[in-house]
Amino acid sequence: MAEYAQISTWQVRQIWDAADLKPHRLKTFKISNDPEFAEKVVDVVGLYMDPPSNAIVLSVDEKTQIQALDRTQPGLPLSEGRIASRTHDYKRHGTASLYAAFNILSGEVIAKVTDRHRAKEFIDFLKQIDKSTPKNLDLHIILDNLSAHKTVDVIQWLEKHPRIHFHFTPTSASWLNAVEGWFAQLERRALYRGIFTSVKDLKDEINRYVKVHNKYSAKPFRWTKSAEKIIASVNRAKNASSN
Repeated sequence: MAEYAQISTWQVRQIWDAADLKPHRLKTFKISNDPEFAEKVVDVVGLYMDPPSNAIVLSVDEKTQIQALDRTQPGLPLSEGRIASRTHDYKRHGTASLYAAFNILSGEVIAKVTDRHRAKEFIDFLKQIDKSTPKNLDLHIILDNLSAHKTVDVIQWLEKHPRIHFHFTPTSASWLNAVEGWFAQLERRALYRGIFTSVKDLKDEINRYVKVHNKYSAKPFRWTKSAEKIIASVNRAKNASSN
């Protein structure tokens, strides 16, 4: 740009700063093409902002293929003038998957750590949710469009448990599922810096984190953006991408 405008790079930076332009930064996005996008947004956001009485609203998802990683050498500790460090390479000791149900009203999490993530494990998790919640309350479960959530076995199980109602987010709209924020906390606080010498170590740490979260950190979930604003924002993005 400096060469094209025949000015110095310093002048280019000054112009960018004055206009608050940051061309080195880049955000990623994906616009949902779900034909029922608006209806699903209204449904899910309605559960967040005006949950039904005599019911529990749960945001459910899986965090799959969590790796039990062990560093090849011990890390160097934090000290004055030096950040903590660790080796760039690691040993893999296997993987585990986590099913989580985030309670919108309390912030507590029902969790199940498994070795696999099929419809069978999903149904087992639904059974755990059913046993862990008061029988006199309806359960409204928000979840994505994973095929394992819609198998014949899952549908047949739901027919036998009429108090459980599924609410699907639009495709390519994982940001609408509240449990994703809790997964990000888990990754940042327990997994990213973790050293796991076995899958058992990994499972133990996940279960420990869930217990600590439920005891000390759980708080009601607050959704502030209305369905109308979300739909309008997505429509603007669609118009911008088509121009």
